[in-house]
Amino acid sequence: MPRSGSSLFSGFRVLGLYSNHVPHALRYHLKHREFYVVTSVGRSFHTFNVSRLGIVSVSNSLADDITCLAADRMLVFAASGKIIYTFARNKEVVMRYHGHKQEVRLLLPLGDQLISADGGGDVVVWSIKGGDIYLRLNFDPGTFDVSAMMHPSTYLNKVLLGSSQGALQLWNIKTSKLLFTFPGWSAGVTVLQQSPAIDVVGVGTVTGRIIIHNIRIDETLMSFTQDWGPISTLAFRTDGPPIVASGSPQGHIAFWDLESRQLVAQQRHAHRTAVAAATFLHGEPLLVTNGADNAIKVWIFEQEGGGARLLRCRQGHSGPPTTIHHHGNDGKNILSAGQDGTLQSFSTVHERFNKNLGHGSVSKKKEKKKKKGLSYEELRLPAITALASGITRQSDWDGIVACHRGRLTATTWSYQRCTMGAHHLKPPFAGKDAVATAVDITSCGNFAVIGSSCGRVDIYNLQSGLHRGCYGDGEKAHSGVVRGVATDSLNQLILSCGSDWLLKFWRFKTRKQEEMLNLGAAPALMRLHRDSGMLAMALDDFTLAVVDIETRRIVRKFAGHHGNITDMTFSPDGRWLVTTAMDCTIRTWDLPSGSLVDCFLVAMAAVGVSMSPTGDFLATAHVDSLGIYLWNNRSLCGPVGLRPLPADYHPVEETLPGVTEEDTAQEVTSEETDDAYQSAEQLGVELVTLSLMPESRWKSLLHLDAIKKRNKPVAPPAAPPTAPFFLPTVPGLMPQFQLPPTTKQETESKVLPWGSLAQRSEFGSALESALESGSFDRPLRLLKDCGPAGVSVELTCLTAGGGGANNLLLAFILMIDRMLATGRDFDLAHAYLALFLKLHLRMLSQDAVAMEALLRLSSRLESGWADLQASFNQSLCLLSYTKSALL
Repeated sequence: MPRSGSSLFSGFRVLGLYSNHVPHALRYHLKHREFYVVTSVGRSFHTFNVSRLGIVSVSNSLADDITCLAADRMLVFAASGKIIYTFARNKEVVMRYHGHKQEVRLLLPLGDQLISADGGGDVVVWSIKGGDIYLRLNFDPGTFDVSAMMHPSTYLNKVLLGSSQGALQLWNIKTSKLLFTFPGWSAGVTVLQQSPAIDVVGVGTVTGRIIIHNIRIDETLMSFTQDWGPISTLAFRTDGPPIVASGSPQGHIAFWDLESRQLVAQQRHAHRTAVAAATFLHGEPLLVTNGADNAIKVWIFEQEGGGARLLRCRQGHSGPPTTIHHHGNDGKNILSAGQDGTLQSFSTVHERFNKNLGHGSVSKKKEKKKKKGLSYEELRLPAITALASGITRQSDWDGIVACHRGRLTATTWSYQRCTMGAHHLKPPFAGKDAVATAVDITSCGNFAVIGSSCGRVDIYNLQSGLHRGCYGDGEKAHSGVVRGVATDSLNQLILSCGSDWLLKFWRFKTRKQEEMLNLGAAPALMRLHRDSGMLAMALDDFTLAVVDIETRRIVRKFAGHHGNITDMTFSPDGRWLVTTAMDCTIRTWDLPSGSLVDCFLVAMAAVGVSMSPTGDFLATAHVDSLGIYLWNNRSLCGPVGLRPLPADYHPVEETLPGVTEEDTAQEVTSEETDDAYQSAEQLGVELVTLSLMPESRWKSLLHLDAIKKRNKPVAPPAAPPTAPFFLPTVPGLMPQFQLPPTTKQETESKVLPWGSLAQRSEFGSALESALESGSFDRPLRLLKDCGPAGVSVELTCLTAGGGGANNLLLAFILMIDRMLATGRDFDLAHAYLALFLKLHLRMLSQDAVAMEALLRLSSRLESGWADLQASFNQSLCLLSYTKSALL
């Protein structure tokens, strides 16, 4: 039977996921007196506090992606497909609503009821507590396709519905009556929003028009038009200034003054994609926005003229990451380059340590000309394809070098200043269509080595950005594309591999070729573990080759992937090589044994992988996913049995971290649990096994008297005398209450003597029956359940004076003898025997049968300890030899 998932890695969490195209939900917690924003990230949603944008909770995952969100004071509602889920405490599903035939698109909580609308024209009113359908309205999508929904303030049991045809309808959901129909403005309605004024609502249309309409008298008060396409969201300020904000599909936000009826400010490129939702906090000059660019932003209005300033932000990649790399030696920061062209750093400790190094620009000087007519896109550099970083001299100059798609020039970046550097590394002579393909930074942090598609391998000084030379004859190191470059830990060797199937070794200072190795296939990428000197290369025939740079020979070859190998990484000790490929597998190869020790499937193929320098986490980036997924290294938490996997091993899919489906997870069958390995109670007859019970249960048995004496109170507790109804007083200057006299019967103890209650205990009865049957498992189990004081009482009651008999003493000796013979519960046997002899040694000395049994027990004890002493001495000698010998 195949193993379930990975035996080496387990999902931990996902980094860099904050929002998608689903509009957020804002809620206010009365007890905490704080606003919370709820955003969807696929199958689950995240809850952030607005004050710090710190993540508060992550919900359980659903079976499908969330299509819309809503929240009230206590609950969060999420629609996934045709089902609506109610979440309590921002995490747990407490209710499901079934009844829709199409995908749910809109949700609106209204008191004790929830209103939902789907794509088939059904509007359903639910009872939140019971989950029953209170009302169902059916609309024809051809004539009235519900596209927006809101509850007008102070309109009891009223709902205003907007349609993609442009008409609006006001319904009473209690009586199921249509109250009024608004003809609309010949444009589809995209959003409806209540204004601070009663009876006045804001209507957004697909033509970019904003209508401020009074629904009580059916009169349009004013209208605005934005030039950026349909209105994606509307929000009214409630802290005083009459401002309405409108979002657009281009990511711009416009701010309109309702008094002067004009545009007062605009925030261009607030999001890289459409603004999914914008909400003003009640009574505060703060605007919360989210979009499909994986960003949540809080804007504050403190500027003159009504403009907004970005107050705080949580932003990840708006395009899937393509390259990830751990930065530093502590393993707490992960550099990530995405298809959106940005370079970001994600912290595994807390999100407040995240850094956004920004988007690369063609030139700093040209960037200053942006205001003179150059477009925003013309200055942007394309996405990063290769990346290298070093921390040795990052405080002195730039410590990150990146290659960009379709460009020969490589850029430098500063991690500490969180910006692109001033140097653009470009070789002096290169082909017209040459592109930088590989990069590495030396261990000293002074030089960068860059390979290009024309076969050049150039070296640059990072402090000055000057070109310091190239490798190879005729200024070409390879006759094809350079697929990888690497430098050793001592700056002695430069290694380069190309599409000409060759791996070349170059002397760093003289730039002369020392050796060349034919790989038998074109390499796709290359990774060097500097400490061990192992160089791993992924070949185009889906195989792996590991070269020892000291002997300069191929020492390991691995085959097993069925797709292009996308990335690979070494473990910190150089023992494991973790590879990812387009066959959706993540494989771990053990270099000393030369075998595959772990393999598992993922739903989306991994395109990037990086093991932390401390070995605690494995980070992966996947196709069409904006997050970076962390996996725990189980070998750091406990022993992991890694056995070589067979060639026909079929991996099992492992769920990505952060998207665990608790409700839809497959249950383990009884057959699988039966096949699971269980450790034996006794590994060998010649071994001794401890009981694994706490030391407090047996270590203090011989010192119970001292413990009781130490814990004995100074005076016994005295019950307060019962006060009479009328309290008599003693005559005198100072009034005192007269206590009733105590009688002799009240002062006598009511505790019965021990002899009157003496009887056989359950342990004594079990011990007597075990003497006849020969099995002492039950009395031993009863004794284990007792505490130290209970064990002392049970052993004291074995004598005739305590309600027992002399044969019970012999039975107890035989039970200890059986425990020592089997080697189980070795510590308990000695503790029980010591207490037993302390209590009954004088009585046992007068019983010949018991003394004979004790002599046999004594010989067994001596032989057992002699064997243990021999094993201890042998182990100590071996340990001393390994510590002192020169191996």
